[in-house]
Amino acid sequence: MKVSIITVVFNGAEHIRDCIESVLNQTYTDIEYIVVDGKSTDGTVDIIRSYGTKIAQFVSEPDKGLYDAMNKGIGMATGDVIGLLNADDFYRHDRVIDNMVATFVRTNSDAVYGDMIYVDRLDSQKLKRYWRSGWYRDNAFLWGWMPGHLSFFAKRWLYEKHGLFRLDMKSAADYELMLRFIHKNKAKLAYMDEVTIVMRAGGISNSSLKNRIRANQEDRIAWELNGLTPYFFTLWLKPLRKLKQYITKPPAIPTTTVK
Repeated sequence: MKVSIITVVFNGAEHIRDCIESVLNQTYTDIEYIVVDGKSTDGTVDIIRSYGTKIAQFVSEPDKGLYDAMNKGIGMATGDVIGLLNADDFYRHDRVIDNMVATFVRTNSDAVYGDMIYVDRLDSQKLKRYWRSGWYRDNAFLWGWMPGHLSFFAKRWLYEKHGLFRLDMKSAADYELMLRFIHKNKAKLAYMDEVTIVMRAGGISNSSLKNRIRANQEDRIAWELNGLTPYFFTLWLKPLRKLKQYITKPPAIPTTTVK
């Protein structure tokens, strides 16, 4: 099973090496690594090019933002499965892709997701938040559930059949896409019960209260765009479910791969 991993970046020289190394150090070997740069000016491009052919496809050109860059990468991908990893973030250990592929094979699923942790932007050993996605149940989106976007690996045909990220959404395009794939079109899911992604705090939808409010408004639009009707409490439960993420602690890194 060929896996395409896509990293999008703009002026990310501070952390891009950690991201790239976490992909290249994976024990799984059939990985197509794609990097989409938004015409960085801080040395990011030189860092990326220093890896030569270890990065299968690389483009550096202006784009219309994060989701436009992701769509470019998806369009370039030739793998059976597509995963996204932002330039500030990295895989928690070197067997994440191995475990993910094993989960796909074992469950014959359309998409696989796991858990994520957020760490301090300057000190990656300082835990800020633990996003445990948990097991999916039918209609879980109605109860405010969603998996962490970067822990979500989907078969390429899902994008080909059901579409890419919407560029008219600022911070909820990931929610809208997963709502469309999972809740509306009933993609078959499998859960990796482990932390797969380490994110540095400060992402687009988490950096301010203003952005959080805007994201919640866009969540409502996501349901409307898909011709779906949430419960009256659905969009209140979604942010409330995240409060637990600041209290619970993640398990230790697993020592064996998923079989």
